[in-house]
Amino acid sequence: MSEHGISEKVLKRVAKNARIRLSQKELSQFALELKDVLDAFSKIDEVDVENETPSFQPLPIKNVFRQDISGKTLSQSQALSNTKHKKAGYFLGPKVVD
Repeated sequence: MSEHGISEKVLKRVAKNARIRLSQKELSQFALELKDVLDAFSKIDEVDVENETPSFQPLPIKNVFRQDISGKTLSQSQALSNTKHKKAGYFLGPKVVD
């Protein structure tokens, strides 16, 4: 272990996994930065969560869809009334197969 708590061997392995080459200067710099990150995350361990319920979602999950209730629908002529592209009671689309 280095004086920062992160070994150079671990940093080299992380750099290899990330497919980046680091100079000795960069290894020293990242060791300090990684120590700061790990120290920040270690503060989470200090929080007492004994009486807390896990929260897997930030907001309550609820169904946002309406009930599927059948109601009044358009007749065929009403549905086709606003289009110029119709033939034999159907919408007429572009030809897709020759």
